[in-house]
Amino acid sequence: MKYQQRKKALVLLADGTIFYGKSIGIEGTSTGEICFNTGMTGYQEIFTDPSYFGQMMVATNAHIGNYGINNEENESDGIKISGLICRNFSFTHSRVDSDSNLYDWFEKHNLVAISDVDTRALVSYIRDNGAMNAIISTETDNIEELKKQLAGIPNMEGLELASKVSTKEPYFVGDENSPIKISALDIGIKKNILRNLVKRGAYVKVYPYNASFDQMSDFNPDGYFISNGPGDPEPLVDAQKTAKEIIERNLPLFGICLGHQVIALANGISTYKMHNGHRGINHPVKNQITGKGEITSQNHGFAINREETEAHKDVEITHVHLNDHTVAGIRMKSKNVFSVQYHPEASPGPHDSEYLFDQFIENIKKAKVGA
Repeated sequence: MKYQQRKKALVLLADGTIFYGKSIGIEGTSTGEICFNTGMTGYQEIFTDPSYFGQMMVATNAHIGNYGINNEENESDGIKISGLICRNFSFTHSRVDSDSNLYDWFEKHNLVAISDVDTRALVSYIRDNGAMNAIISTETDNIEELKKQLAGIPNMEGLELASKVSTKEPYFVGDENSPIKISALDIGIKKNILRNLVKRGAYVKVYPYNASFDQMSDFNPDGYFISNGPGDPEPLVDAQKTAKEIIERNLPLFGICLGHQVIALANGISTYKMHNGHRGINHPVKNQITGKGEITSQNHGFAINREETEAHKDVEITHVHLNDHTVAGIRMKSKNVFSVQYHPEASPGPHDSEYLFDQFIENIKKAKVGA
């Protein structure tokens, strides 16, 4: 079989550091910002999450591919990572409801992946030196050319990527006879977010990343949602304007991840690029309102400014990340608006935060009664 032909491959980081490994059999070169995810499972959901668009994924779990692929478990219409770096790649898989092995899936999408890399050393290096652009390649005899190619890759800071993954046209999800209607702004939305809203009785219309408030209000929704997504939130001026108009009208609004950052920016709170970001399914968060801890799934490389949030007269910090005390959730004191930096729809992953969807639906119901 083709995938048994294991060529030498490498990872070249923007600072010139090189890690060597082997190709899984799909030859080529790929670039992106290198990052790592500490989840022990859920690789398919990670690979198809639009929030990872333009990023090179390092898997910290030693074995990738052992349970194959199930076509019903994609978070989008296809693979969104730009490449995979792992320790051990499994060409065979064992799972009752799998549809194919990981290699065939990667080959179908022409995804460059390399294995046999010392991922412990690589992750340790990234943790110390921060996220940076990288290139993976099976063309190991031309390092200088790879360096030139890597130098031309734009940095994630200031990079608008939502337009690359958003829907081009509006579409509907759920039962059109449902009593609750939600307009969702797709800046990289995951399918499981929509499943969670529909499961709670919502009929959702999903709009492109640059949809205006007037366009989203044509659906006559009971509430509004701003999704997760890739890239820097600051260039998303259309989304920020839409969020401001929703907030000004005191309409129910919920944001997740990139949507959380957009809501912060709409309130005049700045964002910044983190040294490494948070990516994994075991991140501890404290709910400041209830005092309870939550184990959460996270995937973000940007965060909102804590000092500015604390100084804002109309914004309250509701959740804090316990590892580094970054802001993990906010709500507005005088408006029907809240957001979180993590993923309550996690699957696989902890379900500690699913109550946030219930909270959103309850906010909508209260607003309808008071209307």
